[in-house]
Amino acid sequence: MNDPNDRSLNGIDRQLIQLLSQRIQRLSQPTSDRSPSSASIQAELQKAGVPPFVWNSLVTSCTAALATSALRLPEEPQQRITLVGGRGMMAQFFRQRFLAAGHEVRLLGRQDWHQAPDLLKDIDLALVCVPIDRTLEIIRQTAAYLPPTATLADITSIKGPMLETMLAAHSGPVVGLHPMFGPGVESFLSQKVVICPGRDRPAWQWLVDLMARDGGDLVESPPDEHDQMMVTVQAIRHFATFGLGVFLAQDGIEVGRSLELSSPIYRLGIDMVSRLFGQDAELYADIMLANADRREAIARLAQTFQALAEQVQAKDRQGLIAAMNAASETFGSETERAVRESDRLIEAMSILLAADRVVDSPSSITPPPDMK
Repeated sequence: MNDPNDRSLNGIDRQLIQLLSQRIQRLSQPTSDRSPSSASIQAELQKAGVPPFVWNSLVTSCTAALATSALRLPEEPQQRITLVGGRGMMAQFFRQRFLAAGHEVRLLGRQDWHQAPDLLKDIDLALVCVPIDRTLEIIRQTAAYLPPTATLADITSIKGPMLETMLAAHSGPVVGLHPMFGPGVESFLSQKVVICPGRDRPAWQWLVDLMARDGGDLVESPPDEHDQMMVTVQAIRHFATFGLGVFLAQDGIEVGRSLELSSPIYRLGIDMVSRLFGQDAELYADIMLANADRREAIARLAQTFQALAEQVQAKDRQGLIAAMNAASETFGSETERAVRESDRLIEAMSILLAADRVVDSPSSITPPPDMK
């Protein structure tokens, strides 16, 4: 039991947890008042020496907590799941969420195929989590051992050939998934997952429900639409980031020093570049090279860069302005959303940097006025 008189940091933290639980519970009630903080709250913050950004983060986080719920309802049966390629990072993420829901999870790795008859026996779901270049082969190998009632699914970033192969190789339930995130997240909260339905939806609806209850942002798409959109969402974006990183390296830019002289928005951009170069090189190469559509789009992007660079070399100011105005029409109202969201990201980055500075220099901590 929490001691209300315990003024140690751990004691205060425990009390905060209880209060946050109460606040989230109150927000979940239909009659809850979710209006912005009143002037009296702002006055209390000022009196207590609590910066408004601390309060705003707390309020936003409590509201976001409403997007999640129990991963598995009491009346839902336990599922038996085999993760094929189960020792990879994305498979480990799914393993952690499945175990959190109380499901049984088996791992089938590269060296375990002699155990495939046992690992794939009497299961409810086989989730293929292997690199793109091996997915079709592994789908066929997996399907050979599956019971007809088991769902066969994959998480590859190309869906057309994968879904077609799963439907041909397995007579039972089939669904294609594409998690639009990489290793490092702790849950599905606000993570986009594309769902390409295949066959017998009732058999795998529990999987969709689990991701939704964990706060996932789920969207359904036919495989051909998905693959076309991924040309822009993945291949073009990754190539542009990859190209910028290679240029900075070849040009001898001192990245650390540039961060010392930059704004938070520049830091976010460099973080995205650095993040890519901290990932699996083979994965990103496969994403960019996956099919002709992606390779051709990357070539068109390079041509656009070349044309713009020639305008810069020619000091064609009006041409650059015209190109920017023309592109602005494509983005339209999305620019307003982008400014709003990026402002929040900049604020979050600023808070993180301030916290890091305090950790590095604890002597710089200044207590609120009424605590001096």
